[in-house]
Amino acid sequence: MTFYRPVFALCLSILALFPAGPLQAEGSGPVHGLALHGEPRYPADFKHFDYVDPDAPKGGEVKLATLGGFDTFNPFSIKGQPAAGIGFLFETLTTQSLDEPFSEYGLLAESIEIAPDRSAVTYELRPEARFHDGSPVTADDVIFSFEILKTRGAPLYRFYYANVERAEKQGERRVRFVFSTRDNRELPLIMGQLPVLSRAWWGQRDFEATTLEVPVGSGPYRIERFEPGRYVAYRRDDGYWGWKLPVNRGQYNFERIRYDYYRDETVALEAFKAGAYDWRAERIAKNWATAYDFPAVRDGRVKREELRHQRTTGMQGYAFNLRRPLFQDRRVRQALGLAFDFEWSNQNLFYGQYIRTRSFFDNSELAATGLPSAEELKILEPFKAELPPEVFTREYQPPVANPPNGLRDNLRQALELLQQAGWTFKERKLVDAAGQPFSFEILLDDPSFERVTLPFAKNLERLGIEARVRTVDSAQYINRLNDYDFDMTVAVWGQSQSPGNEQREFWGSNAADQPGGRNLIGIKNPVVDRLIESLVTAPDRPSLVAHTRALDRVLQWHYYVIPHWHSNVDRIAYWDKFGRPAVIPRQGVSLNTWWVDAAKVAALGKGATRAEGASQ
Repeated sequence: MTFYRPVFALCLSILALFPAGPLQAEGSGPVHGLALHGEPRYPADFKHFDYVDPDAPKGGEVKLATLGGFDTFNPFSIKGQPAAGIGFLFETLTTQSLDEPFSEYGLLAESIEIAPDRSAVTYELRPEARFHDGSPVTADDVIFSFEILKTRGAPLYRFYYANVERAEKQGERRVRFVFSTRDNRELPLIMGQLPVLSRAWWGQRDFEATTLEVPVGSGPYRIERFEPGRYVAYRRDDGYWGWKLPVNRGQYNFERIRYDYYRDETVALEAFKAGAYDWRAERIAKNWATAYDFPAVRDGRVKREELRHQRTTGMQGYAFNLRRPLFQDRRVRQALGLAFDFEWSNQNLFYGQYIRTRSFFDNSELAATGLPSAEELKILEPFKAELPPEVFTREYQPPVANPPNGLRDNLRQALELLQQAGWTFKERKLVDAAGQPFSFEILLDDPSFERVTLPFAKNLERLGIEARVRTVDSAQYINRLNDYDFDMTVAVWGQSQSPGNEQREFWGSNAADQPGGRNLIGIKNPVVDRLIESLVTAPDRPSLVAHTRALDRVLQWHYYVIPHWHSNVDRIAYWDKFGRPAVIPRQGVSLNTWWVDAAKVAALGKGATRAEGASQ
């Protein structure tokens, strides 16, 4: 679900099957928007996106919940925990639509021009664009933002902008980005995702430090009040420069948006039942199945819905840290995966609500299925000697542990693999040649994962493996992940239908040793590196699909993660005070497009009075 405007859009690019063709208007002069393949859906004179109500009323407040705490309003550094919703303050050169393939339309920029040889892209800023302090958004701000993010921002920016050689000022409102390659078709759109920061404000401060000083942004909301670790509240900016833009019409309708912080999911759910906040995306299957039978649901004051989406689900799973010698043998990783009993978890913990994840690009055409196609084989065969033979001969499927003997058979196979890798069973413990036991820690930041992980650890115990489960607070968890100080953890890699530069940071060798990076696993595989680069330069949609599937196969058969599960619906519950557009975009629910319905608020108040009277 998308509610806040992303500060940076790495995995949030939207790309589905679309007629292949040249990058829109390539070298033909300034345009209002770009599509990676084909033409943008919306013409230059469009009035609003199809998934909004352009006449949506403004006003009212929405209260939301989040977990943990925050200690900074700087989301661009790896230090600290940024406040929820902080992306409302910042804007990018362009913004994506949620109902089409990867397409970008001008936000801060009024026009985009791609060089005829695709060696550069030029953005012309809107003359009316303003920061919250009233100063204009200029080319100097854009260049400053690009340079400071790439040199002092979180590591992801260095990988994302790796093929951008420099930014050039061509006027007060005109910036040209020059590329080091002409083959990366995403680059013009990627530069549209650049968050533009005020040079006057950020240039006077330590960009890498945490701060609770409210920053100067240019977005539709401002921070109204906050208390560190407890809540942060935003107020709609009546003086916001961009209200009349087609890309904004019908969006950002709430007068106030408040995020309250809760200790854990249990407390947050009880607060929702009590009416402490308004809207909830339920991510725990047990809660969805058992915890919503309360009076406000029964009398209709709280609505529950499952809304289908078409977005790529990406990968969630137990991630191995390959920096640990314990996990560097592929057979060991495969063996541990055999001890995870998804079928038991789905039946006993999830009420059958999930689908087992088998691909890093599940729920999309990008997922590798069956045996490699002819096009995939052309990509993979040059690396045949360096890859597991299964890449070419078998379809990857995660192990199944159907009763009555499924798990037992899996554990027997796991023990054989471990013995092949040099481990032996001694006094009910698995030990190496030096007699050292197989022991590691599974690091969590969410107690709700304990009910899945503890049975997994029990299965590993049957193999003679000691897996300690440790849950820590969010601040400690983030710090440990930034320093790669873990053995195994639950990790999530969101994927779009337009995989590209972000794959370098997810799986690339250069990202493996960068503190705070997304290559949590620590993959340093030359074949993966080369597949990523060929994916980034894929010339058209069919080629992109083939290269992504090839990469998927290599990641699958190296057993870098133990895949978890996914769902193709958004489960939401909300107090019945909202209106929303009739159309749900393919990316799923967008609360940005909802509004507070005054009549429903009044009726909700009367319903609460009746319910209280009935309970007395």
